[in-house]
Formats: sequence, structure tokens, C-alpha cells
Amino acid sequence: MQGGDDITGPAHRSRAKDPRAALHAHIRELRERLSQGTVLKPEFEYELLSMFVKNELSALVTIPLLAVIFSLASMFWAPVVQASAWLAAVISMKFFMIAACHKFLATPRGEVRVETWREMFMWLELATGIAWGGMAVVGLGTTDAISHVFILTSLIVLLAIRMTFASSVMPILYAGTIPMTVAVCARLVMQGHPFYMAMAAMAVGLHVYFIFLAKGLNSTALAMLEFRAEKDALIAEIEEEKSISDEARRRAEAANVAKSRFLATMSHELRTPLNAILGFSEVMKSELMGPMQNASYLDYAGNIHDSGRHLLQLINEILDLSRIEAGRYELHEEPIRLNEVVEDCHRLLALRAESKGLQVVLEFGKGLEQIWADERAIRQVCLNLMSNALKFTPRGGRITLCVADTAEGGQTLSVKDTGPGIPKEEIPRVMQAFGQGSLAHETAEGGTGLGLPIVQNLVNLHGGTFELRSELRKGTEAIVCLPKSRVLRTMPPLQPLGQERHRRPVPAATKRLQPRPETLEEVGRSGRESTVAR
Repeated sequence: MQGGDDITGPAHRSRAKDPRAALHAHIRELRERLSQGTVLKPEFEYELLSMFVKNELSALVTIPLLAVIFSLASMFWAPVVQASAWLAAVISMKFFMIAACHKFLATPRGEVRVETWREMFMWLELATGIAWGGMAVVGLGTTDAISHVFILTSLIVLLAIRMTFASSVMPILYAGTIPMTVAVCARLVMQGHPFYMAMAAMAVGLHVYFIFLAKGLNSTALAMLEFRAEKDALIAEIEEEKSISDEARRRAEAANVAKSRFLATMSHELRTPLNAILGFSEVMKSELMGPMQNASYLDYAGNIHDSGRHLLQLINEILDLSRIEAGRYELHEEPIRLNEVVEDCHRLLALRAESKGLQVVLEFGKGLEQIWADERAIRQVCLNLMSNALKFTPRGGRITLCVADTAEGGQTLSVKDTGPGIPKEEIPRVMQAFGQGSLAHETAEGGTGLGLPIVQNLVNLHGGTFELRSELRKGTEAIVCLPKSRVLRTMPPLQPLGQERHRRPVPAATKRLQPRPETLEEVGRSGRESTVAR
């Protein structure tokens, strides 16, 4: 007993602690059963029995009316008393069946015993089938051939009706149709004529055919119930996954808010002592307060200053990336020239390139237009890409900075180096925050792994695209493409309406120098300035 408790106890405790996992396992088990064709029989049997009950109630008036028609027709060859007695028996059995159906629907679903109700309906249907089979006894002694044909036709109609209404529960269908077929066949065989024998055989064949059709309808109803159960299971699973995702999103949002608060607090707490460290270490390194007697202390001051600058740069990069991811990075856009920004960045990093013996080549396209962008963001993009190129290019290498127009009308910035390159499988990793390539990490200076993610996010904010192309041991090329909507196209100045016909053609060089008005005020001001100039 103790060993049994050790085995079942943890499973029970795990289910009690994690009801969501138990629900998920139940749904998975249900889907496996449905996919394998095994169904939950008690549940589906109730549904099938409920379909039979609803079909019976839908024919509350139709079946008695059909019995009345058959009774009136049989009065042409049978006594009125027999026809009336048969009609009373059929309507009485129909009354008991309808009462049982109403009682079934009124019973709560949890209290319904399917086996008991199915047996009750089967006996009621058997009694109803016997009552309908009594039609073969009405006018049995008549020699009128029309009566026999009418009886066979009535059997066919009844078989078709019962196949439609009772096919959801096959035992009930058998109980209701077999007595009718047996009674009709017995009446036809009793006539002793080969023609009536053939009619009896046809009645049996029709009964078998309708049984096969009913089995097809039963399979269709069962498949419909299976699909509905699977749909309900999938909906429950979707609801469960939605609740899990909502909870995860809530936690992520709470973590993001906590991160933002932490960064907002720690940015001030970290920058304040860092400014003091940088300031005092720079004073000590520059010996502004007097020479330092110990050379080692002077080196220590320089190391402290360099480490402080590196730490401050790392903090700034983390804060920039956090603002971008939180959607709080605002662009201050203005007309700028991309080639001029690249030249400024080149001048800032020229000494560093010369110290490593690197050759930096500038390649600018002709007639480059201004772009509408945030100068600080574009400058940061250029500095990050150029810093990576300087960092990962070995001594004596070559770096190419290219600015040109694209075929779609935009502008592109390309930074290409002759460094060790990045394996293709590592490119997605280096594009993530704090991600670094293995070969570059081994052969180059250390870094934070935030430069390329910041570049990609800043380019995305401008509606552009960023692509990193690299080939192992041949170099890396970083390409920034700004869309056509960012390029400010020039246009000729507007002329007064009266002088349009006498206007001289403006040279192409002059056209390029005229800025494109961006607003209605600029359009009016440009027209007034051109009029005054003339």
C-alpha cells in the first residue's frame, strides 16, 4: 500500500497543482481518440438519440395525417370499421411515442440513462411498426388487385419516411420497419400468384436497400458529431492557449514596465558617478593640477578614463536600444545630405584608421539629393557601421564607404571591409542584441554586440532596409537603403502665369540647385523670390 501511494501520490499532487496541464492533457487525449476513430460512445449515443427524438417531434402532424389518408383510401376495398380501428391504433401509438419524446427532452441531460431510453423507444417503435403493419390485415379477404399495389406503395413510402427519421439509431429503425415489411410480404404471398410473389420479393429487396441507405445516413450523422466534438475540443484548446498567451503578454508588459523604470532610475544613478570618474581621471591623466611623480599612477588614470568612456558608451547604447524597442525614440527630421554625414563620420574616425594602417576609400555618386531624416540617428548608423569595420578589419586592410542612388529612386549607404567575415549561419545571431560572431570575436577587439541591432532599428524607423552581406575570410558589407519617399527631389521655380510663354529655358545645372518647396508657404515664397529676382 505504501508503494502504491508513492506511485500515485505525485501524479495526483501534480494534477492538483497544475489544473491547466491536466486540461491540456485531456484535450490532447480527446484529439487522439478522434483522429484514431474511437469516439466517446455514451456522449454520442445521447446525441444520436436526441436526433431521433427531434425528428419524431418534427413529424407530429405529418405522420397522423398520412395515416388518415391511408385509412380513407383503404375504405374503397375494406370495411370502415377495420380501417377506423387500424387508424385509431396507429394514432394511439403515435401519441405514446410523442409523450415519451417530450419526457426525454424534459429530463436533464445528466439524469438521462441512454440505455434505458433507447430500449424504451425501441419497444415503442416496435409497437408502432406492428400497428402500421396492421394495414396489411385491413381488407385481407378482398380480391381487388389495386389494394395489394396500394399496400406495397404505402410500404415504400413508410420505409422512406422511417429511414429519414430513425436512421440515427439503427435498432429503432429495425424495430419499426421489419414488422411492416413482414406483414406486407405475408399478405402478398398469401395470394399465391407469381405476380404477387414477385411483389413480395421486391418489397424485401427495397427494405434491404433502404437499410443500406439508412446506414449511410447513420455514418454521416456520426461523422458530423465527431467533427463537432473535435471542433469543440479545438475551441477549448484555442481558449486555453489564448489565456496562456494573455497571461504571458501581461507578464511581458509588466516586465517591460519594470525594465523601463529600472533603466530610467539607473541611467541617472550610473551617469552621475561616471561623469565624476571621467572628469577626475581626465584631470589626473592630463596633469592639470601638476605633474604626477609616479608614472604608474598616470597609466592607471588613463586606464580608468578609457574604461569609464567604454562603460558610458555601453550605457548609452543600452538606453537607445531600450527606447527604440519601447517605441519612445522620436525622430527629429530635417533635410540633410547623406554624403556629408558620412564625411563627418570619416573625419572623426580618421585617426583611428591611420593608427591601424587601414585605407579608407570614399565613393559618392554624382548629383546626390538631400534626404529627409534624423541627422543624429543617421550619424549614429554611420558611426556604428564604420566602427565595426575599423574594429574587425586587420592591419593593412581596406574599407570602402559608398553613397549612391538606388534604381528605385532612394539612396543607399554601403560600408565594405576586408575583414575575416561572418559565417552565414551566424548572421542572424549578430543581428540580435548582444550577439557576436565566433570568428570575429576571436580575431578582433571586444564589443557589446549592440551596434548592429541599433542600426537595424534606426533604419526601420526611417522606413528603410538594412542588409548584412558577408563571406568568410573575404570581408563584410553592410548596406543601408533609404526609400524613395525620403529623398527630396528638386524642381524648377514657379513662374507667374503671364510670363509662362516668354520664359526662358532654365539650364539643367540651375535646376539641380533649386530646392523643392515642401509646403504651400514655400511655394508662394519661392514664386515671390523668383519674381523679385527678375
